[in-house]
Amino acid sequence: MFSRDFGLTQTQRDIRTMAAEFVDTEIVPYSQEWDRAERVDSAIVKRLGELGFLGLTIPEQYGGVDVDVLSYVLVTEELGRGDSSVRGIVSVSLGLVAKTIAAHGSEEQKQEWLPQLTSGDAVGCFALTEPGTGSDAASLSTRAVRDGDDWVISGGKMFITNGTWAKVALTFARTGETGITAFLVPTDSPGFTASEIHGKLGLRGQATAELGYDAVRVPDSARLGQVGKGLGIALGALSRGRISVAAGAVGVAQASLDAAVRYSTERTQFGKPIASFQLVQELLADSAVDVMASRLLTHQVARMVDAGAGPKDYAVDASVAKYHASETAVRVSNNCLQVFGGYGFIDEYPVGKYLRDARVLTLYEGTSQVQKLIIGRDLTGVDAMF
Repeated sequence: MFSRDFGLTQTQRDIRTMAAEFVDTEIVPYSQEWDRAERVDSAIVKRLGELGFLGLTIPEQYGGVDVDVLSYVLVTEELGRGDSSVRGIVSVSLGLVAKTIAAHGSEEQKQEWLPQLTSGDAVGCFALTEPGTGSDAASLSTRAVRDGDDWVISGGKMFITNGTWAKVALTFARTGETGITAFLVPTDSPGFTASEIHGKLGLRGQATAELGYDAVRVPDSARLGQVGKGLGIALGALSRGRISVAAGAVGVAQASLDAAVRYSTERTQFGKPIASFQLVQELLADSAVDVMASRLLTHQVARMVDAGAGPKDYAVDASVAKYHASETAVRVSNNCLQVFGGYGFIDEYPVGKYLRDARVLTLYEGTSQVQKLIIGRDLTGVDAMF
């Protein structure tokens, strides 16, 4: 435990302890039930708000909690340890939506949306990905056309976390031949639809949706930032978001390792605990090293942000952390399932869920391949993406 505490203030340790206790009492006992039902209990949102987890790093004047990014990372890791579906609610509503409004919104937008989002009275979704547009975000086809004092938005979005729960959709739409603009679209707007996606491999409890915009009309006051500057807003949000995904991935890996260590000391074969077998200890030791490395990488990026680094300064480091931690989550959960043998293949034990949930972490907010290209571009100065 010492390595997990090293360099943390007492306040940071207290925040992590509070998050861990919440996870152990209000998430872990229900996570497998939510997974089977493909639905997290929506009451969890209000509890997250009451504990301040939906307002971490947001100014207090808007209902937030004045803590550093490392504290946010510690909470996110604990939530990932409990259930990635719950962690996703926070990562998106707070990490991608509320933080983006705090960074780029007008005072009126902050006053309107941030108190609702930080309290859990409202949830936000980040509407960037489209049916035909994933890694190549600049090629999105949803359009917003100016009509007097309003904008009329038409198009569709896909794989949107919180999509059916959200009260506001941070929407990115093309407003010219090359320009993309961000809008805060209330989800009760006429013409807006959200259809939940079922049958997912993992994150089954998470409300993932396909969104439709059928001539959705919003006033110009709903525009977030300048016209044509939305792609920069989106990419900056994703750089921040990768820190959260990395922390959540560390949580999944840690949960897998904890379960495997516990099981290895309880399960006996050939008259002794399987923890006494060298190859089992190899699986556990390799996993522990991977988890520790991913945690340190993630904490390093958080400390960079807390030291004043901007998105462009820490973007590559965030990609390194996200890439390493997401691949670690897959590798560690797979290794730990191996420790369980056949029992890992049924949902009596949680390791199968950890592996399924971990797999998507290598896909969203930038695939592992995109992260490699970002890192490679930084190393060589050569852009291999285009």
